[in-house]
Amino acid sequence: MFSFFKKKPPAPAPASPVPDRPVDAIASTTASGSLIGSALVTPIDVPLPGAVLPGRENWVSKLRSGLHKTGASISGVFTGNRIDEALYEELESALLMADTGVSATSYLLDEVRRQVKDSGVTHPIAVKNILTEALARLLKPLEQALVIGEYKPTVIMVAGVNGAGKTTSIGKLTRHLASEGASVLLAAADTFRAAAREQLEVWAGRNTVEIISQEGGDPAAVSFDAVSAGKARGKDVVLVDTAGRLPTQLHLMEELRKIKRTIAKAGIERSAGHEASGPGPASAPHEILLVIDGNTGQNALSQVKAFDDALQLTGLIITKLDGTAKGGVLATIALWASERAKATPGLRPVPVYFIGVGEKLEDLETFNAREFAQALLA
Repeated sequence: MFSFFKKKPPAPAPASPVPDRPVDAIASTTASGSLIGSALVTPIDVPLPGAVLPGRENWVSKLRSGLHKTGASISGVFTGNRIDEALYEELESALLMADTGVSATSYLLDEVRRQVKDSGVTHPIAVKNILTEALARLLKPLEQALVIGEYKPTVIMVAGVNGAGKTTSIGKLTRHLASEGASVLLAAADTFRAAAREQLEVWAGRNTVEIISQEGGDPAAVSFDAVSAGKARGKDVVLVDTAGRLPTQLHLMEELRKIKRTIAKAGIERSAGHEASGPGPASAPHEILLVIDGNTGQNALSQVKAFDDALQLTGLIITKLDGTAKGGVLATIALWASERAKATPGLRPVPVYFIGVGEKLEDLETFNAREFAQALLA
């Protein structure tokens, strides 16, 4: 699942204008990416096999269960025996009901129509296969590894609106990191919400990691103290929990910017063996993650845009994909990211590092585009 601090050979240069992440990365499930590049048009009327990586079976089962309502709704479109305009109209409605959004729905339908025409398939099940492939390819750029080890410590700042599951996601992420041998320090910089510090302390206790907190303290000062402590204690990761807020709360968004600026003053140097990747001390935070509630629907994209404008996000965590969440909004986010990359070559991506399907520690996992596409359309 994860592999810390192992030197990997340089990856070949991608065709995409977006630069590769550094070489020392947590080993995510991106190894399955080679499947995306297989035959994109299958001129047969049988389902494609669902490839699940070893050790991921239980997770994929949970994900499919969480997205069952959406999967059942979309799969119902393909129960007939003809490919006609009525099928495409039903598919359009089902995708829109799944929170896929108008733009992403149009994109996927255009891809499906084109490939159906080119391949000559005749059965609706083949259309479902083609849709699965089109969705997996659209989501593929969101599938990237979270880098740990280039900096000592790696500072990860986590933001999100109230109720998105931010603090819980930090606890689960801590579990991932600590279980793979990374030493983690938590910073309780959410000093606005009642009991936020106590909630994070509970997660620290469950994961047996240290925490820096200060009742009623300035969030930026707590963050700076935590990063400084992380340096002094030789921690691998410092996770900074910030107060939940809406993008429209301008004074609170400015507080986030202040935290980011203050953390940068701590001056984190690159780890041994990484000197060639850049000169001198690096500016923390090295990762700025936004936690999004999977039930938010199309408003999720508005959150991503607003927080990205304020903080320059480096990644996303999608939570609560376990019941009422429809999941299609990831297609909207992926299409936005693709269009943004085309408009501004070289712009860094905003990948989905993790998705969550429940409240347990193990209910947060790395994002895999093919797994998600198959679960959404199961």
